[in-house]
Amino acid sequence: MVRRRSLGFVGVAALVPLVASGISAASAEAASASLAVTTLGRHGAKVSTTVTVVAVPSGQSYSVQSGKRISLPAGRYIAMTDIWEHGTEGLGTDTIGAQVVQVSGSKSVTLDARKGKAVKVSLDAPADVTAPPRISAQVCAAVSNMPSADSAGGWNDEGGLYAIPNSSRLLQFGYLAQWSGNDSYVAVKNTTGIPAAPGGSFKRSKLATMRFSVRSGTQMARQHDTALQAQPKTDDCTTDLIATVRDDNAPYSATVHVTPGTWQPRDDIFASNGDDVGGGFPKVRTLKAGQSFTQSFGRAVWSPMHFLPFVEHKSVCFVADALIGDPDVGTSGADPTKETVVLSKGSTTIKKKTLTNWGGDPVFSAGIRSAGWYRLTVDAHRYRPGITFPSGMLSSRATLDWHFKVADPNKAIVAPVFLTRFLPTGLNSRNQAAANSTTTVDVSAGRGSQGPDVRFTEVTAKSVRVWSSADGGRSWQAATVKHVGSIWQASVHNPASGAVALRSEVTDAAGDRSVETVYRAYAVG
Repeated sequence: MVRRRSLGFVGVAALVPLVASGISAASAEAASASLAVTTLGRHGAKVSTTVTVVAVPSGQSYSVQSGKRISLPAGRYIAMTDIWEHGTEGLGTDTIGAQVVQVSGSKSVTLDARKGKAVKVSLDAPADVTAPPRISAQVCAAVSNMPSADSAGGWNDEGGLYAIPNSSRLLQFGYLAQWSGNDSYVAVKNTTGIPAAPGGSFKRSKLATMRFSVRSGTQMARQHDTALQAQPKTDDCTTDLIATVRDDNAPYSATVHVTPGTWQPRDDIFASNGDDVGGGFPKVRTLKAGQSFTQSFGRAVWSPMHFLPFVEHKSVCFVADALIGDPDVGTSGADPTKETVVLSKGSTTIKKKTLTNWGGDPVFSAGIRSAGWYRLTVDAHRYRPGITFPSGMLSSRATLDWHFKVADPNKAIVAPVFLTRFLPTGLNSRNQAAANSTTTVDVSAGRGSQGPDVRFTEVTAKSVRVWSSADGGRSWQAATVKHVGSIWQASVHNPASGAVALRSEVTDAAGDRSVETVYRAYAVG
């Protein structure tokens, strides 16, 4: 059988490739020695592999086929590889090995899979876990503060994965093991050198829990490939080892129990034509034993994420990016859009421009000559050529209408305006409210720095108003709003069916006004 190969990753390893740099012209000219690495399989026959060669201590890396001689400057090197052999059934075998070698003259070394020791892991697994764990492992060159940058590895089921012991402190060995049942169980471990008995024993009572809640309706496609990547605070040989959580159509939920540490949740969204059209990397989470956290993807409402207008060099500027995105993910979870941006002063239109961040430069800039009140409007629609959006997709359009005062066109400053985050409560997994019900929408008004070169000032929202529309924005009904702590809560009356649009107006004490509208914010049904 043919299997998808990877270097040190489980399941979707190709998402985070490992790259070995080539030989530079300068190093080739300085080469005064050579190295050939022979790789033998578990039955003693030669096996063709790709060998990563790393210089000590510089970290310069090279890639060469086993059995081929490579010219190198004389010195100390680490040669490492994954010896993968086809099997008559299953996944075959992987044997990970490395040697530290002093290269002078014509040097030859052998990495022999027959010396490999099985990587054995154990877990007091529940009865629904019946298959052996899937393990990804790699050996890393510990010659810098980023050992995972130069590594070699592979993945296999337990019983098919081996590692050749080596006690050198120039090496690290890391692995990720995953057991699958009703829930998943994931353990990572890093060691200095490759142990004589690689592996470990783990207890469920010592694990933390990450829950994934994947809703539907807001995304450009339904298929979600969710995963967890190890992200230790200090880079080591487990960094970016990845465990697939679930690859399925939304909505769904999944639970993963993990060894305590720092983990990066992620999501990749695939269209029907196979294109990766969305997803992203939410905030990294550090979990302690017994601690639980829920990571949401696709909750309504998707809205503008970060960018605000600013004044610089006698111009009003705006980066028209991340205008429709998943707030639970952040700017990496924003979808491409096409938008029309207009700057005006009074009844005079200063500039109008249509932009897109799909293969374009979404930067708007318009010169201004004087102080005064300006209006900047943005009308954004999701835009992704080549795919068909799901029927009834939510958050399909978002608009912004900012009215703000420029005190001095010569001074760089972020405009005193806001972005709104709408979070309807009580929706189901398809982002639907019950017919003829009332939905409480949490509303927050935020703003963020736009970069170190533009002055950012704190601005306080004086009032927040909210409206809803059940007819696509043709008519609007004011919602009852109350201020609760750092947020506002709006009570929205839902129709019998269809979708609800939401609009907010945020003003400050100086009269600056921010109006944001999200069409098809959530569904009713």
